Amino acid sequence: MTVTADSCFGDDKVWPPGFRFHPTDEELVLYYLKRKICRRKLKLDIVRETDVYKWDPEELPAQSILKTGDRQWFFFSPRDRKYPNAARSNRATRQGYWKATGKDRAVTCNSRTVGVKKTLVFYRGRAPNGERTDWVMHEYTLVKRNSRDARMQSSIILSVNYTKGLDPTLKMGSSIGLHLKKKNGMMRNILVNG
Repeated sequence: MTVTADSCFGDDKVWPPGFRFHPTDEELVLYYLKRKICRRKLKLDIVRETDVYKWDPEELPAQSILKTGDRQWFFFSPRDRKYPNAARSNRATRQGYWKATGKDRAVTCNSRTVGVKKTLVFYRGRAPNGERTDWVMHEYTLVKRNSRDARMQSSIILSVNYTKGLDPTLKMGSSIGLHLKKKNGMMRNILVNG
């Protein structure tokens, strides 16, 4: 099923009232990202494939397939390398760059690490003099299991973009969500199960 902007609000036969796309970290990695990497079909075509590093963050909402007003946008993106034979990613856009913040967090399923979640913040301008903005991205990668996975894993990431000033879960009415907490001047993500 293909989702359009009209189908999200205008056609009750496609989405029931109150529908929200709010997958867990585990679901993002094991269902969406793994299926994309393995070239398997997704039941709903709601995550657009686009190079998130070719767009400035304020341009990304218009690129999203699913427009629900949640201020959270999902994309599959090719991984761009800074140098052809290096592991370092190129995260520069036309107007700035995405900078990693905090440490990478493991995404686990049944006590087994299945993916990695990296938090990035957008800075306007060029490093090291860029100005920090309120745009945050979570970049998900699949953990390598064998050489075939390693080749595919290096080519695609799944990113979730939103502005940190607006908690994406508050509008959803769900008791399970990703909440931002400020502690010692740093933004931290906490998965809340309620």
